Amino acid sequence: MNTRRSGLAPRTFMLLLMVYLLLPLLATGLYAFAENWQNTLLPEAWTFGWFGEMFKDIRFLEALWTSLYLCLITVVLSLAVMLPSVFVITVYFPRWESFMKGIVVLPYAVPGVVAAVGLIRAYSSGPLNISGTAYLLVGAYFVVILPYMYQGIRNSLLSVSAVELLNAAELLGARRRSAFVNVILPNIWPGVIVSALLSFSVLFGEFVLTNMLVGGHIQTIQVYLYRRVGESGHLASTIAISYFVFILLLSALLMRLGTLGKR
Repeated sequence: MNTRRSGLAPRTFMLLLMVYLLLPLLATGLYAFAENWQNTLLPEAWTFGWFGEMFKDIRFLEALWTSLYLCLITVVLSLAVMLPSVFVITVYFPRWESFMKGIVVLPYAVPGVVAAVGLIRAYSSGPLNISGTAYLLVGAYFVVILPYMYQGIRNSLLSVSAVELLNAAELLGARRRSAFVNVILPNIWPGVIVSALLSFSVLFGEFVLTNMLVGGHIQTIQVYLYRRVGESGHLASTIAISYFVFILLLSALLMRLGTLGKR
């Protein structure tokens, strides 16, 4: 009896937590499909018209494409830089790990507003005048996802015992580059996929830094959502639900790819 009671409490807590987290999303979804919802518990009429209006708006499609390619470029660039860097530090220079940990947590210590103001002042004049451009935004995005990429890749390397795997491959005659590509990389690929997915999701939902750096020049999906909130609550709910479904489908796809890579 005590065992059942002890197991019931965590389940009840998890159920209440899920209801608490999903209830706002459910209300937003209902409002996105509601044609008229004023004084009743549920909408009086349903419609897909808000979704049709959203996809007919060329600004939405442009903002979605802009967010996609900016986030994708940043994640690919971060992987190209962080993957070999973290591998070299973890395997060959473990003494530098404490220093790297201090460096990668710096984005947590600097608020987005402060970072945006500093970047604007630093790059609005001088030889590197890139204020308001995609180059500055990609650079800022790179710094934002630095902790996620570093910690995810490092944990993957430690979980598969990368040092032992590398030594075993070299004992069998493999070169270091070949051992990394053919032995280490396939074993850490699921963790790399998860880190990339988390980083992409964080960047896709970034608003404060994006709006302050390039809000007047480049319109991402979050900036577009912010500007449409005051026009129509139904349309804003539609955009938010579409954004959530897109992230959900992308997560499922990348997790599937990670599972296939692990096999």
